[in-house]
Amino acid sequence: MARILVVDDEPSFRTFVALVLEIAGHQTTLAADGLEALEAPGPFALLLTDLMMPRMMGDELAQRMRQRDPAVKVLYLTGHAEDLFKDKGRLLAGEALLKKPVSPELLEDTVSLLLSGRIAHAVATAPSADR
Repeated sequence: MARILVVDDEPSFRTFVALVLEIAGHQTTLAADGLEALEAPGPFALLLTDLMMPRMMGDELAQRMRQRDPAVKVLYLTGHAEDLFKDKGRLLAGEALLKKPVSPELLEDTVSLLLSGRIAHAVATAPSADR
């Protein structure tokens, strides 16, 4: 399957994401922040990153990764979606956003759709528990 770089400063969440992706057959590399991620040997098919992290924001990491490899897809997985759109304005082609918390099924489905090119860009949220 695909090589995916998972970047999140919360160790338990990073482990959860990696487990979901590995069960789905993907190979994962983990990093705690953007600077650590930039040191990871690529190439990667997908960068899955939190937005709010110490030392480097996720959107800056995505920009730097795309300078190295314009084909890399980006999935932002964050609880701070409004901050992404305040600074960035919109998602680019090959980018998607999931709001935390996320179910394993939604994460796996979004990664699959993004990697296959069946979605150009998307914003998704987990279903509310009170619906």
